[in-house]
Amino acid sequence: MLQLANLIKHHSQFRPDQVAVVFEQERLTWRQFEARVNHCACLLTWLGVRKGDRVATALSNCRELLEVYWAVPSIGAVLVPLSPLLMASGLASLLRDSGATCLITQQSMAPMLDQVRQDFPELAIDHVLMVDGATGDYPDYAAMLQTCPEGEGDPVQVDPEALFNIMYTSGTTGLPKGIIHSHFVRSMYCTLFASAWRMTPESVVLHTGAIVFNGAFVTLMPCFYLGARYVLQRQFDAEEAIEIIAREGVTHTMMVPAQIIALLNAPNFSPDKLASLQMILSLGAPLYQEHKDQLNSLLPDRFYELYGLTEGFWTILDKTQSVRKAGSVGSPPCFYEMRIAHEDGSDAPIGEVGEIVGRGPSLMGGYYGRPDLTAQAIRDGWLFTGDLGYMDSEGYLYLVDRKKDMIDSGGVKIYPRDVEEVATRHPAVREVAVFGVAHEKWGETPVAAVILHAHASVSAAELRDWINERVGARYQRLHALQILDEFPRNAAGKTLKREMRDTYQTTPGDGG
Repeated sequence: MLQLANLIKHHSQFRPDQVAVVFEQERLTWRQFEARVNHCACLLTWLGVRKGDRVATALSNCRELLEVYWAVPSIGAVLVPLSPLLMASGLASLLRDSGATCLITQQSMAPMLDQVRQDFPELAIDHVLMVDGATGDYPDYAAMLQTCPEGEGDPVQVDPEALFNIMYTSGTTGLPKGIIHSHFVRSMYCTLFASAWRMTPESVVLHTGAIVFNGAFVTLMPCFYLGARYVLQRQFDAEEAIEIIAREGVTHTMMVPAQIIALLNAPNFSPDKLASLQMILSLGAPLYQEHKDQLNSLLPDRFYELYGLTEGFWTILDKTQSVRKAGSVGSPPCFYEMRIAHEDGSDAPIGEVGEIVGRGPSLMGGYYGRPDLTAQAIRDGWLFTGDLGYMDSEGYLYLVDRKKDMIDSGGVKIYPRDVEEVATRHPAVREVAVFGVAHEKWGETPVAAVILHAHASVSAAELRDWINERVGARYQRLHALQILDEFPRNAAGKTLKREMRDTYQTTPGDGG
């Protein structure tokens, strides 16, 4: 029987002295990591957590979070990773929705928890533990580990279709939905991604972003499946990441585009320091062609791109095709199928833009407690992604934009990414986000928010005019442009265009 929780025990038996996890100054072998996972599982069982119960986490990156990730499935419970950036109302909503009975969190969340208890007294969490010391009524995780009796036994047997986790969407396009993944789906992450990334048991995998979002599992699951070394950074810092790669001999890493851009612009960036890398994977949002070209020039034969949804469909641009198919986000891997669909569900011809529709063995079981939303997303076994793209004659996918990001200006469809690709060619532009705002005459009109490179000197009006001279059509011209110090982002590092659109106001300095 498929048993993901056996992975840690397996490596502890057959590779006991190999380094499994590196977090800051801590280096744990597989034997040591397995002991910690087993102790955490004993604590949860001692607290009354049983097969099928939900265990939530609201933690920044830490060693304890990795332990919980493997301890929870070992007792047949269901993992519910939540962002430590949640406010009280959001935290209460997701705890209620998931039915979590246990929460493992950190002291920074204590004010939110106090407010949850005050505002939502009907929401009863049996146990709340703090990994960084007791505070108020919340006991210390480490102290509880010392209190509970140790034990050792085989992981609880679970059916392959049993729930492994409930992953809440990052909320870039609305309220989060709970996406359910089975043990079988997560085993597909193990095997299919291990093959796609050419990982081996000798690989060294660095993760720099928050591991509470699903993109982290794209490298986490194959790494732990193979028994490779997992290096976790507490929080993303480009300069520190470069030093870790050089020191640890990192072979594989994944980052969202904003992190890749920061890496390329770090003062200590050097291809020599990154020479050990065999894979740099971009995911979570489109990486613009300007940055792809820069990466392929400085670090050739390493770039991969993943287009994928937590709901369970993906395409992969392999490093061997990253130059030949530079504008593409790859092709579906083996066992996956993809279509481009018209509004009526019929197939669009090669080269025509439509909705990306796909299916494969990693497809979600649905949205937790929302059969209505599940039926909208999955039809006849196909996932309708809500993203727009087209296929070329070889079956490679070219991403155009999200349906919800598309701007309708006087009946003409404007894809923000087309304008963003032009903007990134300006030497002063570090990052750009184009979105539509209300307009009395046209209904919507495109505006841009831009982050400049350090020491760049260009006005908003000058930059807007430069872009407008180079876009492909008159209707793509920007109405206004604002220069910002930073973009709003979620825990995954994704840019929140919706938030910028909702708070946008025309000001004298925006070039409008």
